[in-house]
Amino acid sequence: MITVVARIPVKEGKMDEALKAFGELIPKVASEEGTLMYSLNRDKANPNLLVVVEQYKDKAALEFHSSTAHFKSFFTAAGAFIGGKPEMSFLEQVLSI
Repeated sequence: MITVVARIPVKEGKMDEALKAFGELIPKVASEEGTLMYSLNRDKANPNLLVVVEQYKDKAALEFHSSTAHFKSFFTAAGAFIGGKPEMSFLEQVLSI
């Protein structure tokens, strides 16, 4: 399993636009085979920071997600609300309950 944590800064005043775009993306991501979880969160200490926690069955599922038309379209539109370079972490699960 691969876990991705994406920390996405949102431009001041653009949070509603960001949430709307993610709201349209997430149902499409949910239909991707191999996507186990895709969770959008807001950082409580920084309300202009969104944190996406993603889990994929394997590397192929992550690569498929990144290659979909809906993800590419979202990423292009996200330029209007992303307020800086997203910080990405790729995690390998070692223990879990």
